[in-house]
This record gives sequence, structure tokens and C-alpha cells, in this order.
Amino acid sequence: MTKNAHSPKLILLAFAMLLTICTYAQPKAKLRVLVLTDIEADPDDSESLIRFLTYSNQWDVEGLIATTSIHQKTRVAPETIRAILGAYGKVRANLIKHEKGYPTYQQLIQKVKQGLPVYGMEGVGKGHDSQGSDWIVKVLEANDNRPVWICAWGGTNCLAQALWKIKETKTAEQANIIYKKIRIYTISDQDDTGPWIRNTFPGLFFVCSPGYTYGQATWLGMSYRFPGSDTEVISNEWLAKNIQQGHGPLGAAYPDVAYGMEGDTPSFLSLIANGLNDPEHPDYGGWGGRYEYYTPKLSTAPDQFARPNWPVTLAETHPLWTNAEDSVYVAADKKGYKSIQATIWRWRQEYQNDFAARIIWTTKSYKECNHPPVPVLGTADHFTVKSGAQFHLSAKGSYDPDGDSMSYRWLQYPEAGTYKGQVSFAPYSSNIYDLPVTAPVVTSPQTIHFILKVTDKGTPALTRYKRVIVTVVPE
Repeated sequence: MTKNAHSPKLILLAFAMLLTICTYAQPKAKLRVLVLTDIEADPDDSESLIRFLTYSNQWDVEGLIATTSIHQKTRVAPETIRAILGAYGKVRANLIKHEKGYPTYQQLIQKVKQGLPVYGMEGVGKGHDSQGSDWIVKVLEANDNRPVWICAWGGTNCLAQALWKIKETKTAEQANIIYKKIRIYTISDQDDTGPWIRNTFPGLFFVCSPGYTYGQATWLGMSYRFPGSDTEVISNEWLAKNIQQGHGPLGAAYPDVAYGMEGDTPSFLSLIANGLNDPEHPDYGGWGGRYEYYTPKLSTAPDQFARPNWPVTLAETHPLWTNAEDSVYVAADKKGYKSIQATIWRWRQEYQNDFAARIIWTTKSYKECNHPPVPVLGTADHFTVKSGAQFHLSAKGSYDPDGDSMSYRWLQYPEAGTYKGQVSFAPYSSNIYDLPVTAPVVTSPQTIHFILKVTDKGTPALTRYKRVIVTVVPE
């Protein structure tokens, strides 16, 4: 052995390299997710729960809590959650043939709780604790520093009572530690506690299309028939063929659409680990939509969804993560569309195909099913270049676990970055895994988001993503 082999510098370098390898080898911690649902108010909560369960291996499911809402003021229905979990329990053994980590029926059934069968603020304050609100407090108090993502599909009085209890029983320092863990996405305001929460606890991470009606809501992009959106994959015919019929007990439990398909699903779509979503950055955009941080004004525009008994909504006094627009070019129409709902419907075929594939997983063997491709970047996912410089975006090393052929598409996401101009791709952005790009000329540092979409040629075709954020600085 040479003298240099024992050099302290070499030992430190080797240790640093080993530490780096170990760091990259560590899997990302699962997100903690808790659902509040006014299940049985209409069929879409049951639909959303079935999709949710097919992705439940990606999260630590902390609670499934039955609540009330404007549509169901005096009833909670935990029995429906349990029934759907029964169907899930029958297929869970098949799901784990495809991906690890699916919770057992026994683990999930213990997380089913219920709030009080009362409406809104009638269930908040002294004497209004419930099984559900106590459970939320317990989850938030747990010795676990990971954020808790609370997906509210109905009213939020159960969460409001938990927050009231924390405020009343904790010191300000203790409460603030808990508040920092909370991440809330509400499907609009379905009782009067949502505005109360935002005004009483203004520092909370809160995603919402606020207001007393649904017409100005981002989540409508999930399944409503907007110009430019793919309407085939939300049709009754598509759902019957790809989800409900001939796909085992979980697919059979998926109810027919009454008002709109899965209006609550956007609350967790951005929590799915697909390479595009970044839950801590709602302004980056993903399957669940894109949101910006500001104080919105209440809309007074006529609204087809307005109801005479909707709760009076307080004016927003603090910023929150809320509606933002995307411009989407639809090649089939040869035109572009711009709306808040486009931030979701632009991904519609991809998230529908993904759900369809997972329903097939519930009954078939690994070899009989399609699985997502695995995109790999041949460059860093964050890097800096100078004005006018040429650089490459590379997907070298991407692969498909089933051995399927893959197609590649690179796109710029202008709304997600600070640079709003169009960047020229050379020679083109589709069907090429290594793309040369010329940076625009800038007078101040600007960020540009590039999205890689890798789609396999299996059935149904599945897509995964990588995001590359390039900072361009002046020469």
C-alpha cells in the first residue's frame, strides 16, 4: 500500500463520496395524507376514494374522516368508506404484485373516523370535539416532522375544531410547531369554516378556489367539458370500459357519475409521485393544477353553480395558494386555450390512463399489465447558463420496466418560471431524448421550467416526467 493511501485528505474525500452515494440512495419519505369527505352527498367522493386507494402505497394514509357539507348538513357516512375499503381489501394482494407499499385493509380501517353530523361552525368551539377532530389533533401531535396533507372533499368543520382545540390547549410556541406541519387543499368552500380557518390561522399553507360557488374553481378542470379538453376519457363509455366493468371488485364499486366525475380528486393528484408534481410548490403546476400565492377578490360574476343556501363567505384578508391560468396549445384544434381549469385538464389523458392501468393491476399479473416508464435525466435537474448560450436537455438512460418502446417530448412551462417568453427548441421538441436549446438573452436572472414527458407504448399508454429548472443569467 502506498503512503498516499492513508492521506487524511484522501480518507475525507472517500468518506464524502460514500456519504453522497448513501444520500442519493435514500428513498424519499412518504407523504402523510389525511382525507375529509362528505361521502354520500353525491357519488364523486366514492369515485375519488377508489382512485385514492390505488395510489395509497405512495403515502402514509393518516385518516379517512367522514364529514358534513353544504350538500349534506346533518349526516356523516363512515360506513361507505368502510364498504369501499372492503373492496380494496379483496384486491390489495394483487396490487402489491405491481408496486410495494400498499397498506392492508386492517391498517386503513383503523383510520376511518367521523365528525359531528352538524353543519359548519355549528360544530366548532367548546363541547364540539368529535372522533374525527380528536384524531386530527393526534395525527398533528405525533412525533413526526413530515407535513400532513389534508385533502378536504367536503366541509372542514372537523379540521376547524381540531385547530380550535390546538389553539385553546397549546402554548403559542407548541401550536406554531403544529401549524407548520399543516398543508390544506379544499375543494372550494363547502361550509363556512373554510373562510374562518383562513382568517383565524392566516399562516397556514392553504390551497383553495375560495368563494360561495364553484364556477370560478380550478378543480372543475378534472372532468368538465371545457373547449380544448379531452372529453372521451371522462365519458360514461370510457369509465364503464376502463374502470367499472370487468376489472374486479374495486372497479365494480366505482359508481356512475351524477354531477361530475371525481370533483375531489385534484386535492391529491398533485401528491402522486410522477416526476411532474412538486407538492410544496403549487406554482410549479402538476396533475392537480397550478396555483399562485395572492389575496383573491371574491367574484360577483353570475355563476351557473350558485345555490341560494350557500354559506356567506368572508372576504379574504390574507394571501393563499389559489387560481392561476395556463395557456395550452391543442394541436388537434390548431389553437390555444387559456384558463384556470386548463392547469388540470391539460394532463387529463395522462392521469386517466394512469388510473386505468392501476385498476387493471387489481386483477392481473405483472406480466399482463403495463407499468410506468422511468425517465432519467442525463443532466442536472437545476443548472445555470448564460444569455445566448446553447445547452442540452438529455433523457439519456430512460427505460421502461416492461421493455416497451418509448416516445419523448420536451416542453417549456412558461407560467411556472419567471421567464415568460418562448424559448426556441432546435431542431424540435418531440421524439428526441437529447435536445439542444439556446438560452434567451436576459437582462436579469430568469428561471425557465422544462418538462420531459416520457410515454411508453403499452396499453394503456403511461407517462412519467422530469422537470428541469434552468436559470439564465446575463452575459
